Amino acid sequence: MIVVFGSINMDLVATVRAIPRPGETVLSPGYRTLFGGKGANQAVAAARVHDGRVAMVGRIGRDGFGEACRANLAANGVTVEPLVADDAPTGCAFITVDSRGENAITVASGANGNVAAVDLPEALLGPDTMAVMQMEVPLAASLAAARRVKAAGGSVVWNFAPAPSAIAAEDLAALLAHTDIFVVNELEARAAATLLEAAADDWDAAACTVARLGHTTCVVTAGAAGAVSYAPDGSRLHAAALPVTPVDTTGAGDTFVGILAAEMVAHGHLAVALRRACIGASLACVAEGAQTAMPTRTALVAADTAPD
Repeated sequence: MIVVFGSINMDLVATVRAIPRPGETVLSPGYRTLFGGKGANQAVAAARVHDGRVAMVGRIGRDGFGEACRANLAANGVTVEPLVADDAPTGCAFITVDSRGENAITVASGANGNVAAVDLPEALLGPDTMAVMQMEVPLAASLAAARRVKAAGGSVVWNFAPAPSAIAAEDLAALLAHTDIFVVNELEARAAATLLEAAADDWDAAACTVARLGHTTCVVTAGAAGAVSYAPDGSRLHAAALPVTPVDTTGAGDTFVGILAAEMVAHGHLAVALRRACIGASLACVAEGAQTAMPTRTALVAADTAPD
């Protein structure tokens, strides 16, 4: 089974002529409410393509946004019983988008800031557990949860996003020590290598170094160039993205992570999981929105012409 340990947000998106400067007020004709949070996004992506159980572990507020987020996850096939109702409000992202497509985002963590390792029920732990982590809830809580997963014989996929502006080298080392698959983009790969005090000329060298020093599989997402996995021994696998014309890339990275975890549970073969994750992320780019654009298993399999 898949257990996603992470963030749940409600995104409030307003379109403006120009993003306001300090002290300035601008008017927008309206706003949209969209379901988000990297944890929730990845849970939905996994549930859309996975035949087994996908559970979401996180916190929501005792408010309307929290109930809406809970209902949305359940409607997408995610098990929501582990969710904890917190006294803090549900996490929100306030997003303004200008006429050129540039955006400014303020994230109020709310209940996400109170997520704790004890929120992960013992009943969800076992050798068949694949846990998915990100960086939008407290690192200490995620690390403690990852340790519990590994102690129970399970596996961990850790998406190092959003890459923190400050993280201690020893914390990254501990993270890697409890991670089976470490997923980063090009910039995050270089940031991780730098934290490990290993200079790298480019993201390819950085990812290779992270895999070797972290004794884990490092997967780099590279947009239209697809994705590459690096094993500690230096061996590599490449998977191509579909040749699509992007409409909206929001949530493509979360789609990749969710499908990667789902396909690893289904097949156990990294080559298949990497290929399917790239296909799914590509499909997510040809429709608007994050969760609304994530493909179903039928669409994923139809787009994948290669045999398992």
